[in-house]
Amino acid sequence: MRHFDHLTDEDRKRLFHLEPQDFTLDDERDVLAVALGATLYTPADHPELAARVLRCVRAGVRSMVLDLEDAVIDDHLAAALCNSVAALDQLAAAGGVNAMIFVRVRTIGCIAEIARLLGAGRTVLAGFVVPKFTADNGASFLTATQAASELLGRRLYCMPVLESMQLVHRQTRGDELARLGRLFDRHRDQILALRVGATDMSAIFGIRRDRDLTIYDVRVVADVIADVVNYLGRMDGSGFLLTAPVWEYFADRERMFRPALRSTPFVEHDAVRFRDQLVSRDIDGLLREISLDNANGLHGKTVIHPSHVAPVHALAVVTHEEYQDATDIIAADCGGVRSSGYGNKMNEARPHRHWARRILQRAGAFGVTNEGVTFVDVLTAVAPR
Repeated sequence: MRHFDHLTDEDRKRLFHLEPQDFTLDDERDVLAVALGATLYTPADHPELAARVLRCVRAGVRSMVLDLEDAVIDDHLAAALCNSVAALDQLAAAGGVNAMIFVRVRTIGCIAEIARLLGAGRTVLAGFVVPKFTADNGASFLTATQAASELLGRRLYCMPVLESMQLVHRQTRGDELARLGRLFDRHRDQILALRVGATDMSAIFGIRRDRDLTIYDVRVVADVIADVVNYLGRMDGSGFLLTAPVWEYFADRERMFRPALRSTPFVEHDAVRFRDQLVSRDIDGLLREISLDNANGLHGKTVIHPSHVAPVHALAVVTHEEYQDATDIIAADCGGVRSSGYGNKMNEARPHRHWARRILQRAGAFGVTNEGVTFVDVLTAVAPR
């Protein structure tokens, strides 16, 4: 698997100083976690599920979730589970798939049933996404994932979704986070990443954010995200990669506020018409939220529409400037401060070391741009028109 391998050789040469590296399901956990990027959810009861997965992968998706939970009505659960197993078997029979494929389960029993029914699809399945994961129910899901791994004879990961009422309510949040931290530490090798479920958090308060706002404008949810990062996203060896919550919008309608996407970068790269297309598809709000995700310690993103994948991946590419700063910081073993090679900031070796390590991990997964190439160039190359 490799990000951006759906681009032409000419485009990759034009865009990348260092191209993204290949990865497989056998790579280290940290490598795979960073490589998740935009994780596209799709209903597990889709009538042509395997074909849909392959179409999305050809368009650049590198992680997908077959959703048995909110995307499937109760009466269709059994049929959707069988449909997801059949799709995994079909993908394996077709020679595999160039992406990490997960199933979002509804119950603990779903994990055992999928493992029991899978044939050749065991080589395609990367693991399970567990919604409404709590300190009380989580151990059982992790145990079931481990049992499925043993039955299928291969490593399966768990991605808990942090969205429970115990986590959201301020009175119980600290205790819940502490208990989750201890549970995750005991099962560290099983957990690929922790997913933040902001839609369910908002629902507790009867809130649904407008497309002109980001999740960070919804303070009760932003406060939870900040605490989750504080407890579970630390870079001291105790934390995990945290993925950013979903952006819900992709249809046109009249805007209440002026679009937030700056014109200047698009004017400079002769892409003004492309900017207008992004605004009309509500991608400007998504781009703003992705920037805030990164600033707040979240990586990748849950997405529900294929058009959202390209913006997430374009902003995941490491710029030439970021890469130069990161390599300079890592090379400074004895600490100290030095001017950036771009002459526009100071790089402090010790305070910025964790940042630099994360940048180099991202560079491996998503590549490094050529000098002078920006996210506008990358997005123009990969976004559907």
